[in-house]
Amino acid sequence: MSSFLPIIILMYRFVWVGDSVRPRKSGYGNKNICGANIERIRKAQGMKQIVLVSRMQLMGVDIDPSSLSKLEGQVRIATDIELKAIARILGVSMDELVAESDID
Repeated sequence: MSSFLPIIILMYRFVWVGDSVRPRKSGYGNKNICGANIERIRKAQGMKQIVLVSRMQLMGVDIDPSSLSKLEGQVRIATDIELKAIARILGVSMDELVAESDID
């Protein structure tokens, strides 16, 4: 029971107290190709970042809301463990997460 306490506190803090959607302040970075796809798929499913973070934490992935935001903003590298968890949670393949839509 005590292992769920940080997640419950985290969800209370971000979901019930601060449940607003903020637009991206800056454009996407260049550290990964999956971030924009993750954000697009997550939003299409109506899932908030904190829900994705909480589900990843329950799967044993060490991630926080700021880290997911940076991943989606393509300003940090995504690990294979994170991609596997995200694909499973979103119900898509890892290939779909790393697909490039605009190949130059």
